[in-house]
Amino acid sequence: MTRVFFLLLLALAWTNIAAADDRPNILWITIEDWSPDLSCYGTKGIETPHVDKLASEGIRYQRAFTTAPVCSPSRSAMMTGFHQNYIGAHQHRTDDKQPLPYGIRPIPHLMADAGYFTCLMSKKTDCNFLPDSPKELFQGKDWSERKPGQPFFARITFQGTHRPWNRDPVRPIDGKDVELPPYYADTPFIRRDWANGLEQMQLVDREVGALLKRLEDEGLKENTLVFFIGDHGRCHIRGKQFLYDEGTRIPMIFRWPERVKPGQVNDDLVYSIDICATLLEVAGVTPPVPLHGKSLFSNDVKERKYLFAARDKMDDTHDAMRSIRSKTHKLILNLMPERAYCQLSFYKEGSYPPLAEMNILNLEGKLTPVQAAFMAKSKPPIELFDLTKDPHEINNVADDPAYAAVKAEMLAELETWRKEVIHDQGVSDEFRAVGVFPESCPTPTVGQWAFDHGDEYDFRKTGLPGWYPTRTLEEWKKVKAAWEPYVFREPKEKVARPKIPHTQKPKVKATAKK
Repeated sequence: MTRVFFLLLLALAWTNIAAADDRPNILWITIEDWSPDLSCYGTKGIETPHVDKLASEGIRYQRAFTTAPVCSPSRSAMMTGFHQNYIGAHQHRTDDKQPLPYGIRPIPHLMADAGYFTCLMSKKTDCNFLPDSPKELFQGKDWSERKPGQPFFARITFQGTHRPWNRDPVRPIDGKDVELPPYYADTPFIRRDWANGLEQMQLVDREVGALLKRLEDEGLKENTLVFFIGDHGRCHIRGKQFLYDEGTRIPMIFRWPERVKPGQVNDDLVYSIDICATLLEVAGVTPPVPLHGKSLFSNDVKERKYLFAARDKMDDTHDAMRSIRSKTHKLILNLMPERAYCQLSFYKEGSYPPLAEMNILNLEGKLTPVQAAFMAKSKPPIELFDLTKDPHEINNVADDPAYAAVKAEMLAELETWRKEVIHDQGVSDEFRAVGVFPESCPTPTVGQWAFDHGDEYDFRKTGLPGWYPTRTLEEWKKVKAAWEPYVFREPKEKVARPKIPHTQKPKVKATAKK
């Protein structure tokens, strides 16, 4: 009887604690493959009233960046609060996933231990470590599953902005009303594709609006901290997969009623992984290993001088880059300068219509020098940009004596970060595929050769050949012709997305000879 009475008292005590838990709920909203192309950031042509309202009620960060320019490394970092290279999660689409090292634990596990109900309200985790499934990382699928009085930590991803894009029949955008960066050819084809992406973001904006309305309808708005971000930069040729701002700069908006003053615009250098440190601080959680990210409330963020990012393999496309960015300058270290920026990527050639247009114009010699630079057969070892004069990162001043001191300091800081923070493994000869492939491509497309020889090479180890161009002019024209009906479809018109030849991964036999 005494034991039963004690257990009843204990249960009552825990119930009272839960009922008195006034820590805020946390809602982390992620959109895919999207830069700050929103009307609240000044993007022309688009209207995103729901995200704009969220920004007006909190803080809009002007200089927010991810640690990697593609989903799985970036998401691995955000799921832990550590740079992806440090935890061995830097190779996009890791085949042999390993548990997290050094005693590091996923953020949802730390939040659950602290008494939060954790839920993933969408399907995608996309982590390059174990555990990686939603059931292993989160407790449920919706905050409605929590116990009475229990705060929730909810994450949701809206995937619409990841290609392919749907058109918006409610508010179509004229291609003439958009603004293209100078490194893309200004053609009707590329303008229409760009406008299609903005229309898709308008569709996602309405989804975000519906979720925020649900918070309000359920009386949860005032005690819910909301983060809104992109997982990395926009899915365009020079964006996703690359360390220019187009690939790493993201929208970041933070709303916390009665705790964060509304209508703020913040110019600090911030990471997506700073969200992890911030929410743990709010929840009163001390992580077992100090995070790489810092609380957005801390002086560490306010006084931060540099941000760092890394890119490694993308599926079977091998390349490696590191970057360091201040408020005024960006330096990119290309660890494999012998490779073309636009070497074969099955994903991009099968998903990015403007890639066909740019390759055609390049092979015909019709691009400007600024546009042709990204279509070159190799990269400079170092790229340095003065962001105050050159926000589009098109004028490489790495060899300009006037920037020698800036270059030296940034290279030294980058080297320190590589050695002391991420324990950078660099690039091996095997990763470079030194001496593995013939010197040139004997077929009209590199993809065709890869399909024909998939049983002779282990592309999982060597990656694909770095031959460039990846298609002949005639082949690229066929690709553009296939894309045109889809790109120029009307808002309510149903047009099948074309299947571009030789853009699916070749099957690799376990008995590959090389």
